[in-house]
Amino acid sequence: MSEGLVQIGEVAERLGLSLRTIRHYEEVGLVVPERTPGGFRLYSETDIGRLALVKRMKPLGFSLEEMRDLLDITDRLAAGDTDPSLAARLQMFERAVADRADKLREQLAMAREFAEQLRRSRLDAASAASSR
Repeated sequence: MSEGLVQIGEVAERLGLSLRTIRHYEEVGLVVPERTPGGFRLYSETDIGRLALVKRMKPLGFSLEEMRDLLDITDRLAAGDTDPSLAARLQMFERAVADRADKLREQLAMAREFAEQLRRSRLDAASAASSR
């Protein structure tokens, strides 16, 4: 195995992703692992970082195109690109993540309130049944 490269199974274990998910992300171009002469996928730490970023974006509802865009921004910044538009694009993602996190907090609060309402209803029903 090439120095510093790991196989797909180790990547899946480290990130908590399925092999199928990692292969899908390769198919759609979010990560491009190296291949051994026998065809085995080998992932660098950079590849693993890209997959970790995608994993964090997925539950926030980002599209594949948005994921590609953010990966392009981070790749270019890591390569030393000083294009000022990159910082502006990155800031747009920061705002989008903050907005989505706020919406998730609102949904979580509503879910907790609903669970508490159901708990009270169950306790009220149990109390009424026991007083008969």
